[in-house]
Amino acid sequence: MSASPPDLPAQRSESSAQPGAWERQVLEKLVLEVVNEKRRARRWSIFFRFVLLGIVALIFFGGMITEFGSRTATGPHTALIELNGEISIGSQASADNINAALQDAFSSPDTRGVILRINSPGGSPVQASQIFAEIERLRAKYNKPVYAVCEEVCASGAYYVAAAANDIYVNPASLVGSIGVLMDGFGFSGLMDKLGVTRRLLTAGANKGFMDPFTPMPENQKTYALGMLEQIHKQFIAAVEKGRGVRLKVNDETFSGLVWTGESAVKQGLADGYGDVDQIARDKIKAPEIVDYTVQENVAERLAKRFGASLGMGAVRELSNLGWSLR
Repeated sequence: MSASPPDLPAQRSESSAQPGAWERQVLEKLVLEVVNEKRRARRWSIFFRFVLLGIVALIFFGGMITEFGSRTATGPHTALIELNGEISIGSQASADNINAALQDAFSSPDTRGVILRINSPGGSPVQASQIFAEIERLRAKYNKPVYAVCEEVCASGAYYVAAAANDIYVNPASLVGSIGVLMDGFGFSGLMDKLGVTRRLLTAGANKGFMDPFTPMPENQKTYALGMLEQIHKQFIAAVEKGRGVRLKVNDETFSGLVWTGESAVKQGLADGYGDVDQIARDKIKAPEIVDYTVQENVAERLAKRFGASLGMGAVRELSNLGWSLR
């Protein structure tokens, strides 16, 4: 009697019954995943395109609002210009911005007078002198008064600008003056000696390394730097004396770089009295309606600064100032 074969399972697995099914399932999953990934990428692409379009529209309409949205008066008014923060290239208080605002304000036939509201510790002597000169030019051309209203701080380069106004008004607690010039920096040569670090500076020209912070300053370069500061200081003093005239009560400390309260400034003739913007517009200019002519930072500039595009301008500004300022 022959032996019978062993019993086989009644059912076989699907993968055994259908050769290649496992491979097809894996392939189908891979294809499905690729399709889904492409769909996701397309959705994100559409999203970012809309975001980019929105940014472009915001920049465009923001620029339009900046250019056309700040003029609301249709009759006689007082023009207001804000000078806030450091006076420097690329800042809101740059000569380009302030002078553009001054030109718009003076040229308007409805402007009865201009108020320059100042909250600034000073800045670049070049920028300050350019604003000073433009105020003088516009005053002579249009025969309209301009008043400086100093609030928290009107010091150094900011006071340089204020001196060009017909009159200067302050608060008793304002900080005013600081008629001086400084050049600041650091010297690391002693520290480098302690650390055993040697500075390798190669120059063509005996004074090309002037003001290098890692090299001891030779006495002749120090003398030269002080001479430059003295020249700029004399320019500053001449502007103040020209602007204030006989009202200025000069003493040994007037041009020493000291800062005074508004109360002391009035007593020394650095300011003419106390007052704010509304009061000057109402009582001096006789035009209580105020229109702001300040050049505003537009949306594009804010976005550029937020994402770091202004870093290069900041570096250029610092290099161009060479460390000296009226502040």
